[in-house]
Amino acid sequence: MRKAARGDFKKELERFLEGIGYEFLRIVQDEIMRRKVMDTRLLLASFHKESEGSVWEISDGGLTLEVGSSVDYAKYANDGHWTNPKGVEQRFVPGYWKGQGDEAQFIYDPHAKTGMVLKQHWVKGKPYFDSAIRILNKMFPDMLEEKMQEWFDTYFGM
Repeated sequence: MRKAARGDFKKELERFLEGIGYEFLRIVQDEIMRRKVMDTRLLLASFHKESEGSVWEISDGGLTLEVGSSVDYAKYANDGHWTNPKGVEQRFVPGYWKGQGDEAQFIYDPHAKTGMVLKQHWVKGKPYFDSAIRILNKMFPDMLEEKMQEWFDTYFGM
């Protein structure tokens, strides 16, 4: 008990919670890949614990984990979005097409004289973040039980 009271346990708890945060980030990245949310690695690499920008906050039992992305569209990719601002039926997006057929990909280029016209429609989200929360919620009780047993053995010599 003396060892735990000296603050060793508090440090262990902080390390455990930080580890949970990094595990959650791994799950988010896995869900982005599994749901085929992006075609580049920008979104995948954009998530950070306590990041500036698009921030999600998960709170439970007095513990809070903030996870953010450095790209503006992370929330739109999760939740879905309209292709144009409200009241705009269509808009020109500068860029060019690369590839052909089903493999063709539009490359945004703000300096291009060519491009495409986007008509207003809803793009369904791929709720990778929501799914990651559900996965972590299923994993957390076992992770906590295992860690509690480890701490009990360490601090009480059982």
